[in-house]
Amino acid sequence: MAKEKKIRAGRYLSQPSNYKAYIPAQLPPVPPLQLDSEILLLLSEADRKLGQLNGLVSIIHDADLFVYLYVRKEALLSSQIEGTQCSLEDVLSVADHSPKKVNDIEEVSNYVAAMNRGLERLKHVPVSNRLIKEMHKILMKGVRGKQKTPGEFRTSQNWIGKPGTTLQTADFVPPPPHEVNRCMGELEKYLHHDESTPSLIKAALIHSQFETIHPFLDGNGRLGRLLITFVLCNWKVIEKPLLYLSYFFKANRTEYYNRLMGVRVKGEWEEWVKFFLRGVVETAEMANITAIEIHKLHSSHLKVIQKTKGTHLLGRVFHQFCLYPIQTMSELKKNLSDSTVPAIQRALNRLIETEILKEVTGQQRHRRYAYSQYLAILTRDTVSKIE
Repeated sequence: MAKEKKIRAGRYLSQPSNYKAYIPAQLPPVPPLQLDSEILLLLSEADRKLGQLNGLVSIIHDADLFVYLYVRKEALLSSQIEGTQCSLEDVLSVADHSPKKVNDIEEVSNYVAAMNRGLERLKHVPVSNRLIKEMHKILMKGVRGKQKTPGEFRTSQNWIGKPGTTLQTADFVPPPPHEVNRCMGELEKYLHHDESTPSLIKAALIHSQFETIHPFLDGNGRLGRLLITFVLCNWKVIEKPLLYLSYFFKANRTEYYNRLMGVRVKGEWEEWVKFFLRGVVETAEMANITAIEIHKLHSSHLKVIQKTKGTHLLGRVFHQFCLYPIQTMSELKKNLSDSTVPAIQRALNRLIETEILKEVTGQQRHRRYAYSQYLAILTRDTVSKIE
């Protein structure tokens, strides 16, 4: 059995520079996955939750707006795993920010842009290493790691470990650079040719394999998490890009890394798949709850607006806060250029009177307005600054 697990997991090979690098075995695992009762129950529950989410998206008043905001929340959580310090309010605000915060916000924006670009390109090309490289180039544009050959598989050795770790003392050393193209080529073939494995389990295997290969010098974690949602959209498992596991991975970070290492060292694919499916169940349920809450909130506030004088401009101002929940008058004026400042201010005052919006600075000048009830839903499980 020990011999089987070693073959199943992959192996470490000594390299000329006196270190050992890991060479993963091809997918699917050999011996095959054992789909025990726990995996089958988790798979059934995950499919049910995703079915609910797909159904909710079809009845939400503004599904595209929900997707717009949910993608940004996922982008933030994924970037926070890598050390980004900005908040969701920063991402959803169009206010000026410090240079450090601007760079953090750019990382989040790049994640969104990479996802959107990838989904658009799927209309013309299949999921491929070429497309993965295109998305990586967008992901890394102008941010940390921008000098580390964005959009190209690495041609030098990388490793994973605490600061100051060397190749000899690293927690994990991915395949040497001359193996990367072969490993990614095999992963691309598996992605297209395994039609017998359930899609969610297949996504779990692909994510683990991608993180093990670590094909880029930087950005592997963010891109690997993005690819989970991306391939599930491509396979029509989810109708919209609304399933994101970054919150689950962040909340269970130690177990996440331990499960990946369990695959590499012991061939524990089944334990990784169970962990992954638990993440799908939990995050799909969170998305379902969030979708329902936002739908109810927007619907109730739209009813209030419809009973208020000046409904047309009120509705337009309200919509701006659905896109950017924190704004100033100058920012509103840019997006409502055909309206006067006094008219916009009257609309703001009415929305404050009806307790839909709040003024959050307490100042007479440079005032900021927030759709606080909406932000409370969106920022759940993220770092929030607005009361």
